Amino acid sequence: MPAIASGSARVRPVEAAARVVMLVLVTVLTLTATGDPAQLGWIALLAIAAVPAFVAREHPVLAPAGRFAEVVGTGLAAGWIAASADGLNRVNAGFGAEAILPYLTVPLLAAALWRRQTEGVALLGLAAVAMVAGGALAGGGIIAGDAPLIELGYLAACGQWLVLGAIVTFAAETLRQLLLPPEPTPQPYAEATRLLTQLRSVARSLPGATLDPGGISEHLLEELHTVNAGHRAAVLSASGGGRLVVLAQRGAERVDWEVTLDADSAIADAWATQQPQTASRSQARTHSAGDTSSLVVPLVAGVRTIGLVILETDAAGAYPSGVVQSVTEVTDPAALRLEAALLFDDVRSLATNEERQRLAREIHDGVAQELVMVGYGIDNAQATLPEGAEETAEELRTLRAEVTRVITELRLSLFELRSEVDRNGGLAAAIAEYARTLGTSAGLRVHFTFDESTARLPAATEAELLRIAQEAITNARKHAGASNLWVTCTVDPPYAEIEVSDDGKGFADNRPDGRYGLTIMAERAERIRGRLKITPRHPSGTTVAVVLGTPPRRDSVRDSVSAPEGE
Repeated sequence: MPAIASGSARVRPVEAAARVVMLVLVTVLTLTATGDPAQLGWIALLAIAAVPAFVAREHPVLAPAGRFAEVVGTGLAAGWIAASADGLNRVNAGFGAEAILPYLTVPLLAAALWRRQTEGVALLGLAAVAMVAGGALAGGGIIAGDAPLIELGYLAACGQWLVLGAIVTFAAETLRQLLLPPEPTPQPYAEATRLLTQLRSVARSLPGATLDPGGISEHLLEELHTVNAGHRAAVLSASGGGRLVVLAQRGAERVDWEVTLDADSAIADAWATQQPQTASRSQARTHSAGDTSSLVVPLVAGVRTIGLVILETDAAGAYPSGVVQSVTEVTDPAALRLEAALLFDDVRSLATNEERQRLAREIHDGVAQELVMVGYGIDNAQATLPEGAEETAEELRTLRAEVTRVITELRLSLFELRSEVDRNGGLAAAIAEYARTLGTSAGLRVHFTFDESTARLPAATEAELLRIAQEAITNARKHAGASNLWVTCTVDPPYAEIEVSDDGKGFADNRPDGRYGLTIMAERAERIRGRLKITPRHPSGTTVAVVLGTPPRRDSVRDSVSAPEGE
């Protein structure tokens, strides 16, 4: 019953089967109790009354009317079948009603399954009235003194089935709750494991780069170019804080798209209404005068807007309704792919950050503390050396200096692991903080040049660029023997360039640790579709640069800062 009650679709087959089975049962019992085929007419009446339950089970009038007809027919039939059975066996006078009364449970059960308790109470009352009427009129009637109603067996049978009917009516909900399986205790980690396992299986079955938001966005722009070859196009997604980030763009010129959602623009309107918006002006913050048509199409997955597609053409009226429909036919299926990629990116970023924090805690609480204790032990050994043990003292001082160096390296590694791009501060601020900290520890003079747009790169891209810059700065500090470090950060989404230069001894190809660091940087650059360049710096030193996208227009205006460390 609990499974049945969960929905009307599940009630239907059980309700129908119960009627068929019960009709067959009462037919056999009636023939057995009376031996009179004429009494099967009551079974035929019950079958007719049951028709609405098969053809109009959800009708607000016919379905209840059918159940009331079944109750009346069962109650009246009980009297006549009891009278017919009494003629065969006077010892059990009145108990012949037991042949037909089991059918009473069918309409009562149906009302209970449909959770109509008021109707069930009315059916019980009507059944009692029908039993009294049938028992009084059958067998010659009360006046003749041969009516089933005056037989104790008939009254007992009717009372028994009325009680069973009441149990069905009033206890159905209680039984349903008892039979329902207990609500499972929420297991968030078990659910997370299940979902991540499914995600891993899906990710492995997909072709390469299909879970990369940038790759999916670029492919979408290529598809749209075949539908409408405009002059400029871009895919934007949300980054938090009411701003958008440029995932990919296409066109002869780079565009400083409007990335705020509180501006008076077709971009903000499309995001809010989830409907395509056309405009007769560009959606860029700065754009030359002239005829321009723009189309902004929201990428909607379910009920959420996950991104926007912007198309622009340097002509008036370039996006009639037919073109808009053709574009949406391409963007609608792409929205689901992009949402999957963005969600995967978020999961990967969360997992990576959590792992970095875990490693930082383990290093701090484990190896770092043990090395500090080793340093204390060396200090104690030095303090207890006997007079004249100068050679041993020198070895201990050398060992103590090495332990101090390793502890310093560990602390810098912890700082690197815990460094993240603040969504309010930006990529340049995170790189500057890291360069200052490491430059101070190594006695380097650090020079910064920042050219950062107000627009932001995707969070995952910023994180990878920060790690590449950290690796380049660390290599310069540990291996270059430099006195100066130059860090340049240019960000104009989707373009970015990070450059780290030093005036040290240059990059040694035969240094295993440096080669490993180069491999790591190259892998990170490839992951975000960037290019890693390592070149000698004149007159000495090395320049490591990672470039993402194509350079911006030369007429773009940015606020640049160029200053040495501490200024």
